[in-house]
Amino acid sequence: MAGMWKKARDLASQAPPERNRWVDFLRALSILAVVFGHWLMAGLYVDASGELVREDLLSTVAWTQWLTWGFQVMPVFFLVGGYSNGVSWNATLRKAENGGQTSYYRDWLASRVQRLIAPTFPLLLLWAALAVALTQLGLPREQIRMATEAALIPVWFLAVYLLVTTCTPLTHRAWERFGWASFAIYIPLAMTTDWLTFTVDVPWFNFTNFLWVFLGIHQLGYAWRAGRFDNRMVAFGCFAIGLAVLISITVYGFYPVSMVSAPGGFSNSLPPTLALFALGIVQVGLVLSLEPLGRKMLDNLTIWTATVLMNGMIMTVYLWHLTAFVLVMTVTWLAFGGAGLDSVPGSGEWWASRPLWLGIYILALLPMIAIFARNERTFTAIRGGRTVPKARVVAGVFLICAGLAATAGVTIASPDSLSGIRLWVVAAPFIGAALLGFGPAYKPSKKTRAAK
Repeated sequence: MAGMWKKARDLASQAPPERNRWVDFLRALSILAVVFGHWLMAGLYVDASGELVREDLLSTVAWTQWLTWGFQVMPVFFLVGGYSNGVSWNATLRKAENGGQTSYYRDWLASRVQRLIAPTFPLLLLWAALAVALTQLGLPREQIRMATEAALIPVWFLAVYLLVTTCTPLTHRAWERFGWASFAIYIPLAMTTDWLTFTVDVPWFNFTNFLWVFLGIHQLGYAWRAGRFDNRMVAFGCFAIGLAVLISITVYGFYPVSMVSAPGGFSNSLPPTLALFALGIVQVGLVLSLEPLGRKMLDNLTIWTATVLMNGMIMTVYLWHLTAFVLVMTVTWLAFGGAGLDSVPGSGEWWASRPLWLGIYILALLPMIAIFARNERTFTAIRGGRTVPKARVVAGVFLICAGLAATAGVTIASPDSLSGIRLWVVAAPFIGAALLGFGPAYKPSKKTRAAK
């Protein structure tokens, strides 16, 4: 860890002064909130009969559903994504104009895709291998399904983020032409989707809100970069209006208070609803209101170094944190007979033990970071420098997104196949990457990294 800190400090000290460090800080903060939120809400415990019970904090303690307003921070990640994608796409357009490139969108998209899938492939391969091995060893398939489902939940976000990123040329052009209207259009789209879902009972249409809600927040990233929030009253207005709407449709309306899946109501997040859209506007207003203070805080080299360090392994932490949780629970149950799992989630004893358990989860995650974080610095090569036809690009992105969505939605574990896995679910992202023209991964040289 000392070596990683030294490298991060060197990178931190070289950061150009014009870099908006608040963007990097929010990216790191949002992922850490998700990680600790998952670890806190998960509630496996051993009941009086000695059985391992799968429970969660939101089910046993209703007031904790309010905590999801702080821990469900995926909108912040999409805000940051809009800012970063806007910067990257503008730079790509400038290079294309100067160099006369014709395949710049393919190359740009491939670079964004590889940042997501390079760290993801080892996770998929490991859990596919585990599912096959455990099936052949005769372990109950339901237990295998529970483990793979729990560990691979995070990949749903990647499918949605990739779709939103793919739309960047269109959404960025819409922002430059229509400004705030390019954001506002998503509000009636999300409202109409909820109306069709909850009033008219149109099946499956609610899944389009994955686009309307997160594309809307992504547009606010363009607005941020364009300086539309430099007047902090705009940010505060977003916060106040968003909070008023959120309270009115949850506390006094029919939307659940919980911003993640919880008992007693439909999910506000899978798929997203107008309530999650309102929460996203609240969070955008809050974090951008705090930007001047945050950027001043990040002038401190130690805090900025910690931010750089976290951003250098951010996908690894996000993707592997539930694998660490599953590992800890499995070892505790099989090797120690469930020692320490006898307190019911939400009880005083349970709360008192949280710091210890969170520390154990962190320790379990550290080796995974040491082994797999290098994949975030490994590039997937585009074979031969050929221009991939647009149809292949579309098919490749579709297969990657479909595979990742199915991994989180139906899991890779199969209840009846001989192998124990749904081979098509595992294969789809890899086939999609191949269609995009990705070849064997390579680690860039110091000279290459310096050039970037």
